[in-house]
Amino acid sequence: MWKSVLEGKACSAYPAVQPEVDAAGGNFVAASEGFDNAHIDGNLVTAPAWPAHPAWIRSFLEVLGTPVGV
Repeated sequence: MWKSVLEGKACSAYPAVQPEVDAAGGNFVAASEGFDNAHIDGNLVTAPAWPAHPAWIRSFLEVLGTPVGV
């Protein structure tokens, strides 16, 4: 039996993808009004759309342990 990589994890995605996140056993994190939020759950970094690229990169580097200036 296979296990989804999203099973038990919370992740952000474009709203139209919520059914797939739910079907994969993940917990959908809603996008902010500007679609510019990123979400971290363990070593999984997700974001809903391209406006979140800066937040996603910042969060990804944080998970890697790379210092990020403000």
